[in-house]
Amino acid sequence: MAFLQIQFFSAALNVASTANVILPEANQGIGLKAGAAQSLPKVLYLLHGYSDDHSIWMRRTSVERYAAKYNLAVIMPAVNHSFYCNEANGERYWDYVSEELPRTMHRFLRLSDRPEDTYAAGLSMGGYGAMRLALTYPERFAAAASFSGAVDFVRFVNSKTEREDTWKRIFADPAKAAGSDCDTMALMKKNASAPRKPKLYVSCGTADFLYDQHRRFVPALRENGWDVTSFEKPGATHEWGFWDEEIKTFIDMIGA
Repeated sequence: MAFLQIQFFSAALNVASTANVILPEANQGIGLKAGAAQSLPKVLYLLHGYSDDHSIWMRRTSVERYAAKYNLAVIMPAVNHSFYCNEANGERYWDYVSEELPRTMHRFLRLSDRPEDTYAAGLSMGGYGAMRLALTYPERFAAAASFSGAVDFVRFVNSKTEREDTWKRIFADPAKAAGSDCDTMALMKKNASAPRKPKLYVSCGTADFLYDQHRRFVPALRENGWDVTSFEKPGATHEWGFWDEEIKTFIDMIGA
């Protein structure tokens, strides 16, 4: 895989921004076999968690090795502590991730722009971000995945009172989260009748502090007509060993 660190000026954020990108190559070098070449690579937007940045997936997992089997580009942006939202007292991270980033990557790189070749995934905060992308724009994605995600976002906001400064920055008043365009439970109902919807993969460890959100989110998706595959790993916590396994599982699913 080719590795690129792309630094560019973001109009949405009004600041220089960075995204890490891995791209398929015809010859992967010793120990790696390249996937079958197609006209243009498929695209996976891979999102980080609350304490991380655009570099973390490359540092903590073997995502590059997993993607090397397929004609798959992986784009990894940085969004700080934004929860992939436009902040009331901050920056427009949702506009950045959902609109500006794809537009910019397609301008810089030769990538497939077909919805059937476009995917999103993430862990924890990034799992929420991936689900929000899929639930907001179901016509844009073939599949999306959340690993240990903060997927019942409004309940998460209400329960994590120690992050009050974060919620005030994002919403001004945290009570405004419910029913907003950040509310995953509201989004799945709003777009339940969308003519084209992505396949969803939602996983969590049974010992994870977000497991209760997983148990509420998956049945709600099914009740609203979304095609979701759920996986629960007994005893798994909020940690990189689990997420390394899960990104491999998801890449194998979308690459097959």
